[in-house]
Amino acid sequence: MAAGGQQDMINRMVAGAVEAMEASVDAELEKLDKMDEDDLEAIRERRLKQMQKAQEKKQEYKNLGHGTYDTITNEKEYFEISKKSDRVVCLFYIDTSFRCKIVDKHLAQLCEKHYETRFIRLNAEKAPFLTERLKIKVMPTILMAKDSTVIDRIVGFGDLGNSDNFPTSLLEWRIAQSKCIHYSGDLSRPPVEEVKEKKMVKIQRNLRQEEFSSDSELDD
Repeated sequence: MAAGGQQDMINRMVAGAVEAMEASVDAELEKLDKMDEDDLEAIRERRLKQMQKAQEKKQEYKNLGHGTYDTITNEKEYFEISKKSDRVVCLFYIDTSFRCKIVDKHLAQLCEKHYETRFIRLNAEKAPFLTERLKIKVMPTILMAKDSTVIDRIVGFGDLGNSDNFPTSLLEWRIAQSKCIHYSGDLSRPPVEEVKEKKMVKIQRNLRQEEFSSDSELDD
């Protein structure tokens, strides 16, 4: 197809999209014109109730510790939190793992963005029963739980581009696959461009710091 023909096709597509948008706006304006004061007042009241309910829910979450990224010290705390919060994201870590510290940085950001989910961390060496029960062998391991049931896990950095420099947005997208957080983006497509760009940096860095490239395993 000639360049002129391609441009004509693009112009027609843009014009069609604009017409559809204008028609939608006109329909909404017509709907508003037909509303009387009682209709508008009902809309305002409904919206106010929604805002109040959302604020009450946020306060409830805050009382449960949502919005923070806390270290818990034992298995009992894990079970108590899982019973109180519908959604839980828990990092199992060990102090000697460099990659666990990387995950800490990202989860500390995500906990403030996703108030609907409780974010915690637990030293795997201090929770041998739970670690064995959940068959956790590699650090870091991130568990996602809903209604006290583990529904998904991220083991090491395999799902995160195998890079220490993965963006927070990729971890957010991966956690969202389990529906353990509310996600407004496209679940079918990860932020691939960000990962590719960061992996180039990772490859160069590993020439000097190869000791940080592998995940840590718990001793049997």
